[in-house]
Amino acid sequence: MTTHPHVTLLDGGMGRQLERIGAPFRLPEWSALALIETPHLVQKAHEQFIESGAEIVTTNTYAIKPHQIGAERFEADGLRLAGLAGQVARAAADQAGRPVKVAGSLPPVFESYRPELFDAARAPEIFRVLVEGLAPHVDLWLIETQSSTVEALAAIAAAAQHPKPIWVSYTLKDEAGRTGPPELRSGETVATGVEKAVEAGAVSILFNCSQPEVMEAAIREARATLDAAGRPDVSIGVYANAFAAEEESDEPYAGISDIRADITPARYLVWAERWIDAGASIVGGCCGIGPEHITEIRQHFDSK
Repeated sequence: MTTHPHVTLLDGGMGRQLERIGAPFRLPEWSALALIETPHLVQKAHEQFIESGAEIVTTNTYAIKPHQIGAERFEADGLRLAGLAGQVARAAADQAGRPVKVAGSLPPVFESYRPELFDAARAPEIFRVLVEGLAPHVDLWLIETQSSTVEALAAIAAAAQHPKPIWVSYTLKDEAGRTGPPELRSGETVATGVEKAVEAGAVSILFNCSQPEVMEAAIREARATLDAAGRPDVSIGVYANAFAAEEESDEPYAGISDIRADITPARYLVWAERWIDAGASIVGGCCGIGPEHITEIRQHFDSK
């Protein structure tokens, strides 16, 4: 089922959906804990997003990295876990009864939102484990929640060892009351992020894991940058989160973030329509965006 001739639907946030359906869920392991202890629930979550209308599901590999599951566990079991994440996503997609693609998630391999902690010497080996485990099972690479071009380019280099379409998704500064042009969390401009990712081979540019309010300006800047470069073929996507605004902290695992009550499915659809009007052709959800949000978007476009 397609929702609209020009819109592709992604899934929503895996971690919170796992929590909702009773999977083990705690920090620092986050969504990786369910993969370790209850992989059948990971497949169930994928199936729920597919039932809601998602045309692409993303592997549950966001937290398969040393600082979340532990360096020893990652070294001993990271390759198997990445492969398992690919297998359960593939199984859910293959039984959907319609075409569903699997995106292999390549996350920030150190701390999310902390570009200054990126370690260029250690990153390639972590990415290698994820890429090798996922490659047999996925249709495309989704390099997501990237805070800087440096970490995005490192992930692109790793993904290129197993060639598949490469999508790069940046996370944006989104502090409360933010004004001014959109920026990556590193402080780089959206234009810089777009240019460098496309030069390195990305065929889609997305923005994710940021407040919905900052996405439209980023889409418009990305579209203008691509048009100026003569690259209308590069698609743009968005999957925002529903996190309540928080102060910056040096303790990323001090607690689980609150979810905004105002981002209802109907409200999220309003945002999605704005993003599409601004130039996005791929829409989904990140943390706190569930199957009900994807259903709302699907039903809206199916009715047109």
